[in-house]
This record gives sequence, structure tokens and C-alpha cells, in this order.
Amino acid sequence: MTTVSSHDVQRALQVLAAGGVVAYPSETVWGLAAHPDRPDGIRRLYDLKGRLADKPVQVSCASAASAQPLAAPEAGFEALSAALVPFWPGPLTVVLPASAACPPLLAPEGRVGIRVPDHPVALALLEAAGGVLATTSCNPSRQPPALTHGVALAMNLGDVVLPDGGVPCLGVPSTVLLLPEGRVLREGALPAGQVLACLGAQARGAL
Repeated sequence: MTTVSSHDVQRALQVLAAGGVVAYPSETVWGLAAHPDRPDGIRRLYDLKGRLADKPVQVSCASAASAQPLAAPEAGFEALSAALVPFWPGPLTVVLPASAACPPLLAPEGRVGIRVPDHPVALALLEAAGGVLATTSCNPSRQPPALTHGVALAMNLGDVVLPDGGVPCLGVPSTVLLLPEGRVLREGALPAGQVLACLGAQARGAL
């Protein structure tokens, strides 16, 4: 598997710890990341994008286990994550009721969007950062996201821009589902019907 150098990751961690923003590749589109424990970093992420304050960012996680503390107990995340094994890591974001441990800036309406990306550089960054980062696409609001390292550099939105590790993006954003309602908020790289069918099968099996 293609990897990113430890020097690049350590530099990115220093930027995140100081309240900065890191541009990084994912399997869908390029992203911007801030540390969830740095409200100033999250605000900087919003400012760099020109993102509206009432539009939440998502939380990218190194694994379902990293994501579990962010979900409220009533979300049934343990059973849900078992059903999502075929899709995580992958281009799927699920929006769930947030736990009390989830930073309020990441769950402004009591819900948090969680994703486990499937890109070696993104996962290396997440694992080094403790498993969880506040993320959004790498682009000014209402403009197309970066799909290459060169475009991410030219956008000049990240205090550090990680290399892509030779792994290209799909060029399509993640599919977003509101759960437990099962509502499709965005049809993306993964067919929403495929995920909903899997969740429905698991629910029937639990009866």
C-alpha cells in the first residue's frame, strides 16, 4: 500500500495542534482537516472556505471504533457499524444523533456526520492524530472541490498540503445518509440504495 512519509505526517500534526488546517487527499475528493479539540482550528477551517456558520462539517475517523464515542447511545452505533462493514472504509457519511462527548462545533443541531475514508494518506493522518478530525472538502464554498495535489496547492486553503501518495481521487463526494431515518441527504460515490438494503436486512435479522 502506498504510504505518506512520517515527516509529512508529523508536520501536519504540528499544524493541527497549533489550530491550523491541513489539506489532504481522500478517495472521493480532497479535504481540509482541523483538530476537533481546537475550536480556533475549526473556525479557521470555516473562514478559509467561506462556509456558513450553520452548515456543519463532517468528522472523519480512522475506524468505526474511533467514531463510536461520537454517537449517542440511542444511535445503536455498535450494531450500525457492524452493518456498515462492507462500506467502511469507503465513500459513505452517516449523520447520527451525537453524544455528549462530541464537540458542539461538530454537532450544532445535535447530530454529527461520520465517515471513515478509504485512502492511505487520509488514514495515516487520522491514525496519527488520534483517530478523529473535523473535515470538509478542499474548496471555497460553492466551488468545485480539488481533485489533484496541484489543484489543492493552487487553492492555498491548507497551512500544509499533504502529498497524494500516488493514489488518485474518484472525483465524486461521499454518499450521505441520515440515520436512523434512512433518508438520503446526498447521493454520491456509493449507491445509497445498496447501503439502505444492507441496513434493512440487518434490522430484519435482529427481529
